[in-house]
Amino acid sequence: MKSFLKYLLATIVGIIIVHVILFFVFIGLVGAIASFSSPTIEIKDNTILKLSLKTAIPDRASENPFQNFNLMTMNPEKQIGLNKILEYIDNASKDSRIKGIYLDLTEINSNFGALATIDEIRNALLRFKKSGKFIYSYTNLGYSQKSYYLATVADSVFVNPETPLLLTGMSANISFYKDLLKKIGVQPEVIRVGKFKSAVEPYIETHMSDANREQVQTYLSSLWGNIVKGISASRNIPVEKINQITDDFKIYPTEEFVKEGFFDGTLYENAMLDKLREACGLTDDEKLSLTSFEDYTKATFPSVNFAADKIAVIYAQGNIEFQQGPESIGPELATTIREAREDKNIKAIVLRVNSPGGSALTSDIIWKEVQLAAQTKPFIASMGNVAASGGYYISCAADTIVADPTTLTGSIGIFGLLFSGEKLIKDKLGISSDVVKTNEHSDFGGGYPLPIPISDRPLTDYERNVMQTYINRGYDTFLDRVSQGRHMTKEAVNEIAQGRVWTGEDALKLGLVDVLGGLEDAIAIAANKAGLNNYQITELPVERSPFEDILINFSQSIRTSILKSELGDFYDTYREQKELLKIKGMVARIPYDLTFN
Repeated sequence: MKSFLKYLLATIVGIIIVHVILFFVFIGLVGAIASFSSPTIEIKDNTILKLSLKTAIPDRASENPFQNFNLMTMNPEKQIGLNKILEYIDNASKDSRIKGIYLDLTEINSNFGALATIDEIRNALLRFKKSGKFIYSYTNLGYSQKSYYLATVADSVFVNPETPLLLTGMSANISFYKDLLKKIGVQPEVIRVGKFKSAVEPYIETHMSDANREQVQTYLSSLWGNIVKGISASRNIPVEKINQITDDFKIYPTEEFVKEGFFDGTLYENAMLDKLREACGLTDDEKLSLTSFEDYTKATFPSVNFAADKIAVIYAQGNIEFQQGPESIGPELATTIREAREDKNIKAIVLRVNSPGGSALTSDIIWKEVQLAAQTKPFIASMGNVAASGGYYISCAADTIVADPTTLTGSIGIFGLLFSGEKLIKDKLGISSDVVKTNEHSDFGGGYPLPIPISDRPLTDYERNVMQTYINRGYDTFLDRVSQGRHMTKEAVNEIAQGRVWTGEDALKLGLVDVLGGLEDAIAIAANKAGLNNYQITELPVERSPFEDILINFSQSIRTSILKSELGDFYDTYREQKELLKIKGMVARIPYDLTFN
C-alpha cells in the first residue's frame, strides 16, 4: 500500500510540474507573439537612429517568434535581417525626422565571419552620409576588429577611456578528429575530388595539408587586406602603420590610439550622449530622442511604391539539404524560382546566396531552374558572406554574379563521407551483427547497430572504386555547369577549381564573379538589365505566418532553444556535424565555418 501511495504521489507531482512548465512556456509564447505584433511607433522630429548590432544578422530574418526564442529568459531574441538594415538606413537618409545615426558597436555576428555583411552595412552608411546627416560611433565595452572596421565609416569614433583596441590580424584554427576516431574504433571512408577539397581533412589527418594551408593563407590575407584598406581610407592611417601596430601586439593605452588617429577621443557614455545632444542642437534641459532600429522598422513612412513591375529577391541561406527550412535550402527553392520565372509581373530576379553548400543533388535541381530563368529574364546572383561549393553551384548559371570582396566562394569540388565502426561496435561495445542478403552488395554501407550512421563494416575495394567513379562523375558535372555559366573551358575551370576557396576579390580576377558589390548593387543591375525605372521589390520564398510556423515547428523550436542554451558556443559545431551526416550521396560544401574577432 505504501508503494502504491508513493508512486501515486510521484505521478501527481510529475503532472503538476509538467503543467507548471507548460504554463510558463505558454506565457512565453504569448509574450513572443505580442512582441512581434507591436503597434506602430511614432518617430519625433530631431531623432537619432541608434544601430546596435547585438544579435546575429541573417540575410533575411524569420518572422517566427520561436525561431530565436530564449527559454532561459522566456523572451524572443528578435533578429533584424540584412535586407531590413539596408532598407531602413536608406529610409533614414530621406526621413526628415532623422537627424543622424548613432553606432553602438561591440561585436557583430553572422555566418562565416560576417565581413561581407559588414561591408554591405558600411556601404549603406556611406550612402547615408551623402544626405548630409551625421554618423557617430561609440562603445563602452570595446571594439572588436570587425566592429571597429564598421565604426570607421562614422564621422567621429569614440570609445570608453579604459577599453583599448586590440589588433591581432586573422588566423584560422581547424580541429582534427583522426586520433579521436581511431581511439573509439571508427574509420572514416572518404571519397573526394580536388586537392583543395579539405572538408574531409579533419577526419583523416592530424594537421592541414600543404594545399589547404596555401588556400587558407591566401584568403585570410585577402580578407585582412580588405579590412586594413578600409580602415586606412576612412581614418587616413597608412596601411603599413596599421600592420606595424598589429605585428607589435601591444595593448597600448587608449590615448595612444587617439594620437595615432584610430579614435577621435575617449569619453564615458554620459559625455557621448551630451555630444549627441549637441549635434541635435539641444540644450542641457532638452531630452535627447533616440530610437532603436527595431522600433524604426515599426514606424510609418509617407511614400509607398505601387509599381506593377517587380524585381524578385529570392533568399537562399543556410546549408543545402533535402528540405527547405528557416536555416536551410531545399529543392523547394527550385519551385520558387520557377514561379518567379513564370510570373509576368516579375521582370528580373536576384538570387541572394549565403550558403556553404551541401547536397550536390539538391544543388543541381536548383541550378536547372536558375538556368531556365536566366534564359527568360535578367537573373543576378548576389553573394553574401559565403557562396561556396553548392552555393556557387546554384549561382553559376546567372547572367551576372555579384560578390563582396570578402565573400568566400568557389570551392568547386565534390566529396563523399561515410564512417565504419567495426572496432567500436565489436571490440569496444561487444555488439555482434550478422547479415543475410539476396545479392553481392545488398549490404553496401553495412548495417547500423547504433542509432547513428556508423556501419558495421568498411567498404570493399570494389565498392570504393564504384564510389570514386560516382564522385568523379559528380565533379565533372560540376565543372560542366560552371563552364557553361561562366563561358570558360572545362580545363580552365578545373585549373581554379579542385575544391579551392577564393575571396570575392580574387574570384573577380579569375572570372568566377563579374562585379564586386552587395545586394543593393545586384538589384540595381537587375533593374538596369530589365529597363526598369519604377519597380517594387518582392521577397521570396513567401514565409508561412508565424502562427502556422509555430504549429508546424513548435517542438523543433523548443528543442533547438534548449540545445542552444545548453551548448552555447558549441551549438554551431554540433549543428554543422549533424547536418553533414544527414546528407546522403555527394556533398558539395566548403570545408568549415569561419569565425574571427
